[in-house]
Amino acid sequence: MNNISHIHSCYGCAVCAMACPKKIIDIHLNSNGFYEPYITDESKCVNCGLCLDVCSYTHTETALKEKPKVSYGAWSKEVSVRRVSASGGVGFEIGRYLIEQGYKAIGVKYSLENRRAEHYVAETVEDFIFSMGSKYIQSYTLSGFKGINRKDKFLITGTPCQIDSLRRYICRMKCEEHFILMDFFCHGVPSSHVWHKYVKEQQKVLGLLEFVSWRNKLNGWHDSWAMVLDGSKQQGEVVDWHDFYNMLIKGKKKIVNSRWTQGDAFYNMFLGNNCLGKACYKHCKFKYDCSSADVRIGDMWGNTYATEDKGVTACVAFTERGKKVLMNINCELNEYPFEQVAEGQIKAPITYPLGWSVVIQAAKSSIISMKQLVFISRVVGKINKIIK
Repeated sequence: MNNISHIHSCYGCAVCAMACPKKIIDIHLNSNGFYEPYITDESKCVNCGLCLDVCSYTHTETALKEKPKVSYGAWSKEVSVRRVSASGGVGFEIGRYLIEQGYKAIGVKYSLENRRAEHYVAETVEDFIFSMGSKYIQSYTLSGFKGINRKDKFLITGTPCQIDSLRRYICRMKCEEHFILMDFFCHGVPSSHVWHKYVKEQQKVLGLLEFVSWRNKLNGWHDSWAMVLDGSKQQGEVVDWHDFYNMLIKGKKKIVNSRWTQGDAFYNMFLGNNCLGKACYKHCKFKYDCSSADVRIGDMWGNTYATEDKGVTACVAFTERGKKVLMNINCELNEYPFEQVAEGQIKAPITYPLGWSVVIQAAKSSIISMKQLVFISRVVGKINKIIK
């Protein structure tokens, strides 16, 4: 069949489901905890091949053949936005600017009810606030992508692989001029089994979770969204932006800040690189300066802002449309060569680890704790280093 029925362990972007004229493609979590497509009724497939045409996973090159046009170190001129953003707040400012220009913004928010990151459509700046901050888990895209049409204008933010498929889709539909696509320097996505195990253990101590922020720059409790809405400048003690993996979790019983540098179990797994999707290792073609987005954002690590603790966004325009957007947002922009802006970013796909399946099976197991899972992952990591 000329369809995605043979595709497994892909990027899970679900753009194939959008493209299908018969609407017989859906996505679900596979046994390893990653989204992949499936056909709900193969008897209705007409073999048009559209699902494969828009599928980034089935192509060896990126949809956009552009290299960086201009690169900046940047941050929002609004203090409250910069304080609660993962880096400098440029992603939010791009969304705010485009919404004010009549665009709808499709970003990602965390659903406490479903324990997952979900794409959604924001038509107001107030709605878009919920997309602020990084979410280091794979997103369920159909919740937002179903809202895409050819008559409205959209800003869409996603992982590089999601954006590459979307670029193929809007080119196929001949409506590129209605879209601004934004991705980010991507590490990879971990298995949902890891996140669900982590949440389950956190809830035993904290109670039912009410708020999660993966990249928190303040100690103590604060409502990031409220801070932006009311312009608050001082809530909580500021921590160093360079100590960047600082999880803030609020439960009904308790609040906790949990940092990677202090042994947070989720970050140990995520940054240990042994529980990422297979496609993140074997099929990633989007590292460093390879993107199909109009704009790429991330943290500007390296020496340029080594003494800056408030957060700086690395932002790169790959198209003239992206460049024009950056020139109009409410941000301080400082131009640098791409190599300087991208200093510290991963340049090549992470090597697939021997023992990956052992880690994934351990993550699925109900009798293995997060602490034991981290230990197993570290053992796998050491074995891979010895072999390498």
